[in-house]
Amino acid sequence: MTVTGIITALIVGLIIGALGRLVVPGKQNIPIWLTMVIGIVAALLGTVLARAFGVADTKGFDWIELAFQVVLAAVGVALVAGIGSRRRLTR
Repeated sequence: MTVTGIITALIVGLIIGALGRLVVPGKQNIPIWLTMVIGIVAALLGTVLARAFGVADTKGFDWIELAFQVVLAAVGVALVAGIGSRRRLTR
């Protein structure tokens, strides 16, 4: 992977993570770096799922692929925020 590819993955991950965080209601007490990691993982998994369903290669912008990515990021943010808040409650 080139430096440009890594920078692009970080930017896409940040955007996907932020979109996933916006979809989840309430305040999430997780750091931005964790949101970015969740976004990168969601972007990769969303692309894999979109290709598995045959909707990754369309004319123009791949809205369905983006939807997969944002939904996965929202689920990831909700899980991590829920686990974090549960830990704070049990202490």
